[in-house]
Amino acid sequence: MNGRFAVVLLPLLLAACSTLESLNPFSGPAGPKMAELQPFKASADAKIVWRENAGKGEDHVFVPAVVGPSVYAAGKDGALTRLDDGRKVWRISVGQTLSGGVGTDGTTVVVGSPKGDLLAFAAVDGKPLWKAKATSEILAAPVVGDSLVVVRSGDNRLAAYDVADGKRKWIYQRPIPALSLRATAGAVLAGKYVLAGFPGGKLIAVSASNGAQLWEGTVALPKGTTELDRVADITSLPAIEGRDICAVAFQGRVACFDLGNGSLIWAREMSSATGLSIDGRYVYVSDDKGAVHALDKASGASIWKQDKLSLRRLTAPLPIRGLVAVADVQGVVHFLSRDDGSFAARVATDGSPVVAPLQAMGSNLLAQTRNGGVYAIEVQ
Repeated sequence: MNGRFAVVLLPLLLAACSTLESLNPFSGPAGPKMAELQPFKASADAKIVWRENAGKGEDHVFVPAVVGPSVYAAGKDGALTRLDDGRKVWRISVGQTLSGGVGTDGTTVVVGSPKGDLLAFAAVDGKPLWKAKATSEILAAPVVGDSLVVVRSGDNRLAAYDVADGKRKWIYQRPIPALSLRATAGAVLAGKYVLAGFPGGKLIAVSASNGAQLWEGTVALPKGTTELDRVADITSLPAIEGRDICAVAFQGRVACFDLGNGSLIWAREMSSATGLSIDGRYVYVSDDKGAVHALDKASGASIWKQDKLSLRRLTAPLPIRGLVAVADVQGVVHFLSRDDGSFAARVATDGSPVVAPLQAMGSNLLAQTRNGGVYAIEVQ
């Protein structure tokens, strides 16, 4: 039942649940309408340099993985594809429906299924390597690195597997509230840490070697009188820059911590289910109303806010080449000025929602749409 509440509470996930549609404040003819795109004078040039189709995602979120010039992308129908500079190197069918992916270190490529199957393939040719079992459906892209494959399953457990043979090395679990959102974000591997956000507004750091909890940071505290009001979950990946790690919660706050010990640096009220990013100066957040914020990395003070994309169900921002990119429910990728948030460029894809986080690919950007379109976009 948690998942059914989640897809209604969170229109960003774009899943249907008609019996509980009345809980969605943005649905129906009487609800607020998303902003229409307005013309602007472009200050940058954005263009699609190549495109391919990886298979439809439908009700799942597939994140393309990038290693150098290679892109690995998957679709719900079980297609798994490697592209080098837009050229198809191989495409295989994994033999079953997929729900989570893609993770890779450039040697091993890993995807997950609704049945909890974790499937590994050779990056060079797509040859099957091993299969392991998670404790629940795999909705998030696995993270691969330092001889580990770390997976977050639908029951909010983290597990690590040996990248060589798929043997499980450890598992981490914690109590979760009675009602939580259906999260499609996995974990971040940073040196000795595995970091992930959890229901109840907690950011957790566990040891990559044995899964022991190292510290816990409070991004948000549940508040309100009903279970719905008290949902304050972290459903997106944390962002790391140097010793700073930041996360944002739905119906909660954005907060930054010291990576080494989890001590709070600053926090401020803000709600987001799609997430944030960070660079040397700013923290960028797409909030639930469709506004993009730039906050001072050291203090959390507001630098600028772009609110002309209201209710367009934005992805997390991605800083790239002095700009900040976000994509929306109509498959449009918007580039904003890093300095003041003004519109700099815009490019359309296939018209279907971009729900997977945008990925940097060298100096270019990579977007995957719900219809399976994979787009490499150059901006200058």
